[in-house]
Amino acid sequence: MARRVVVDVPLVLTALVLSAYGVAMVYSAGQTDVPTSATHAWLSQIRWLALGIAAAYGVSRASVRFYEWAALPVYALSIALLALLLVIGTGAGTATGTKSWIAIGGIRLGQPSELAKVTVVLMLARVLAARREPPKSLLELWKPAVIVFIPWALIMMQPDLGTGIVFIGIFFAMLFWSGVPFPLLVLVASPAVSLLLAFNTSLWGAWFLLLLALVLWYKPFMLEGVGLMTANVVMGVVAPILWQRMAPYQRHRLLVFLDPSIDPRRSGWHVIQSQVAIGSGGWLGKGFLQGTQKRLAFLPEQHTDFIFAVLGEELGFIGVTVALMLFLSLRLRAVRIAERANDSFSSLVAIGLASSWLVHIIVNVGMTLNLMPITGIPLPFFSYGGSFMLACWLAIGLLSRISSEGRGAKVGELAI
Repeated sequence: MARRVVVDVPLVLTALVLSAYGVAMVYSAGQTDVPTSATHAWLSQIRWLALGIAAAYGVSRASVRFYEWAALPVYALSIALLALLLVIGTGAGTATGTKSWIAIGGIRLGQPSELAKVTVVLMLARVLAARREPPKSLLELWKPAVIVFIPWALIMMQPDLGTGIVFIGIFFAMLFWSGVPFPLLVLVASPAVSLLLAFNTSLWGAWFLLLLALVLWYKPFMLEGVGLMTANVVMGVVAPILWQRMAPYQRHRLLVFLDPSIDPRRSGWHVIQSQVAIGSGGWLGKGFLQGTQKRLAFLPEQHTDFIFAVLGEELGFIGVTVALMLFLSLRLRAVRIAERANDSFSSLVAIGLASSWLVHIIVNVGMTLNLMPITGIPLPFFSYGGSFMLACWLAIGLLSRISSEGRGAKVGELAI
């Protein structure tokens, strides 16, 4: 007798509503007064959505134990594809200078980095779940760090800063969920914080003193503590040198983030138009298909990176709130699945996938409001992109499977 399909109704229904909402906004983004490449993007998005749902169904049919076994092979495959991109990769859209897409005969097939997000979650969950106790020292974190560092380094070489940020978010979220003490996570992140704060001597000095107090309180091994403080000092020294060696356009991009008005016609154009669109939406928006910034094609990449601005302009505060509430519901459901999972591997996979979406949402919404630098990161289930939509639904399939095997799950045609 064939195995019955088990469906997590709240999870799948929320994802379906988000996807339908997203397709509607992609369709709207293509309805402009001047021809753009987004005109027929919604048709392709529907095809990818159908493929994603089919893939999610297939993924939900296999046991979680199969995915634990397959973690290493699929992780190795994703690393190989990321390495191949450095040789044959191509760019697209606002990322024409990157090597993020695999293309054959001029046709882009997809972004292996989207697959890598899922495979890194699986592999990291397998390694962390194999431990009897969570890591308590910096030395014990070397294996999880290597698992994330390899794909992260390959992605940064493309370069793709936005996707790189997602991997860092996954890493810290899964370490925290596995039981790694929060002070240790702060120590791990400290060199990166020092690099960011070193551009202001006062801030860096205050941070360094705070870090020193944390090291004395947490009492890591002596070599770990000395190495950590040395790394922070090095970052403080290196930061001004990196700033001077940056290409002029790179420094300009950071300065524009702080004040878009210094270059409103070029580097600041994206975020200024995005803020105008969202701000003009008001409470109820200008109406579906009626956004003026969108119709005049003032919004750059309005069907991909800046789809949130189209949503804000046309459906206003109410439409944005509905979307964010749906994202919150999806996040809470994934956390619930993680809490009810039967084993550490399943729980870590669930929280890793949920964290990946959370980073995407925070960074994408933040950059449209100029709360974060523009990094070219899509909004889950909304932004146009085949491989990203496929990856999102693969995650839904995995979460649905974990839910069906979790504690208290109902076995049958439907499970809630």
